[in-house]
Amino acid sequence: MKSITQTWAASFALTALLPLSTMASSHMDAPLVTLDPAANTTDVYAFVSMQNSIKYLTVALAVYPHEEPGIGPNKYNFDDNVLYRIRVATGTSLPTAAIPKPKTPPTQTYEFSFKTAYKNRNTIAQSYLGVINTVNDAAQNLTQSYTVKKIGSDNKSTVLFTNALVPPNNQGLTTPKYNQDNDGEKAAKEGVADAAGLDAYTAASIYTNTAGYQVFAGQRDDGFYADVQSIFDLDFSFTGGGKPFDSQGGYNVHTIVLNIPVSELGGDQRVAGVWAETSRQATTVLKNTALDTRSGLWIQVGRQGNPLFCEALLPGLVKDAYNRSPIGEDVERYKQYATAPELATILGVAPDRRVNRSDLAGIFIPDLIKVDLSTGPAKLAGGSNVGAAANDAGFHRLGIFGGDTLTSAIQPGFGGGTLAGGWPNGRRFGDDVVDIAVIAILSDLRTSPPMIFGDSTANVDGVQSNDIGYNKVFPYAATPQNGRNH
Repeated sequence: MKSITQTWAASFALTALLPLSTMASSHMDAPLVTLDPAANTTDVYAFVSMQNSIKYLTVALAVYPHEEPGIGPNKYNFDDNVLYRIRVATGTSLPTAAIPKPKTPPTQTYEFSFKTAYKNRNTIAQSYLGVINTVNDAAQNLTQSYTVKKIGSDNKSTVLFTNALVPPNNQGLTTPKYNQDNDGEKAAKEGVADAAGLDAYTAASIYTNTAGYQVFAGQRDDGFYADVQSIFDLDFSFTGGGKPFDSQGGYNVHTIVLNIPVSELGGDQRVAGVWAETSRQATTVLKNTALDTRSGLWIQVGRQGNPLFCEALLPGLVKDAYNRSPIGEDVERYKQYATAPELATILGVAPDRRVNRSDLAGIFIPDLIKVDLSTGPAKLAGGSNVGAAANDAGFHRLGIFGGDTLTSAIQPGFGGGTLAGGWPNGRRFGDDVVDIAVIAILSDLRTSPPMIFGDSTANVDGVQSNDIGYNKVFPYAATPQNGRNH
């Protein structure tokens, strides 16, 4: 059996002759939303977790790709004029291939709206007036607060959080507590295994309400890792740089993380579908005073479910339409790109495995992340870097392809209720989604037992871990990178 690297190298000549669509999560996925970074979704995460004997569905949405930590002024922020939504559907509200447009709205929709304030507008020091010791102290000139609303399938709205604060971005000297030894000259702190080890800014920005929800919103390290540079250089041997290169390494994103008690979703004997949307109001009037006005209905401009769907399977012709279309249209408009993916041809997959890929459609159509809530908590990634909390025992970056599994009480899975410990059964921080997707395309999951290409050592692009260790406690996403040392 050929190795995955051999297969990619053998297909290079063919690939060079084909029109190359985006093949990995470069975060620059569709032309229009690329021009709107604050509304540009980079990744969605969803997995089962446990904290203080409460079982949670943890969901996260990251936006604003490629935040360079060393930029000044550090004005990467959530946009006050964007409505950020995370949708969770269960039972009769869950879109499926058979019922793409359920009559029941999503079980819960969580809306996040932000408001920006300045302590002093009459200064060039827009974000920082000095060293920030605590969140929203006098030195944090730019402060964002936000409200979280829960909207049920009955369209009733409940406010979960108000005036929650976003911590400052990690600039370096002005935000020393993000960094090792609380020194703004040093690299960002590695991930921790206990909440007591979180940096002071992150810890102060975690909110819990009486219903058991937890929320965090702020700048985080970009948790996606892959050698995207080589893919766009058409270097499928991944040797152009002489070593594996994490193209997202050193960059930050803005991330919303929400812990939802599974009791709020009707209990854990069910599957949840999770996806996210960003919206802007229909009408914007530009004024020469810069006090623009916005009105009208909220119009979806971006969305995200599974990693790599828009990026790796959809051709450029429909990428913008996908971002604007509702999930209920996925079966009709986009199923064809999952059942007969161009990427299978590019990868040199045998002709009989380039078409009728019902197994891939089962993952990507409709484009939501499916999470079996009946399992135990997912095994979590920490990191392999010095000082990082170790990965949980049994965690594997390839999920089920690496032997990392969970047991379901409600689904047969691959036999005996065995499901993936990560994507495509949910998605965790640390899942090597590029390698998982390529293995799935090269394999044939329609057979019984499934024909799996490769093994637990499979390594497509040479990048096997994030550039900084993840936290193994809420909010899970890693510390934002330091502008002075990243």
